[in-house]
Amino acid sequence: MGDKIWLPFPVVLLASLLLPGAVGFTPSLDSDFTFTLPAGQKECFYQPMPLKASLEIEYQVLDGAGLDIDFHLASPKGRTLVFEQRKSDGVHTIETEGGDYMFCFDNTFSTISEKVIFFELILDNMGEQEQEQEDWKKYITGTDMLDMKLEDILDPTIKIDFSGDVQLRMHLGVHQQYQVQTKQKWSYPNSA
Repeated sequence: MGDKIWLPFPVVLLASLLLPGAVGFTPSLDSDFTFTLPAGQKECFYQPMPLKASLEIEYQVLDGAGLDIDFHLASPKGRTLVFEQRKSDGVHTIETEGGDYMFCFDNTFSTISEKVIFFELILDNMGEQEQEQEDWKKYITGTDMLDMKLEDILDPTIKIDFSGDVQLRMHLGVHQQYQVQTKQKWSYPNSA
């Protein structure tokens, strides 16, 4: 415990790549995590952020005596932005400077009770540059998949004929039924 844990950015919304009017749209990215913090321990997490984005951290103690925890949020320069003691939940939103933000959940005041903690990160105005948006294209494989349009999926004129399949199943069913009857007939040769 107490090791640094880096949280990855979630994948950019597919809609921002596919919708023509969404070029200037910067989606809200969010992720959540639930973990158990043993008694007498402190756990810190790190989130890289660009300049002038918005970072919202929401947390809640779900289980453990007192349902309380100490919470600390620090800027990339080490400046304390939020420090709360013995709180059961909290929501904090900040405008960011570029760098890695640290937030810690501290249960060192407890000698017996572990705590189950849920937190969610909501990242807004990530300000992705045009080049970064182009970089996402290299992760898309199989351009044939992109050729399929929503209109193709919803087109009512595309019909699949299952009548041959139904006839084949009926034929197989009759054949299987004949085999079962034949086995029953010959399974007891001395009867009747």
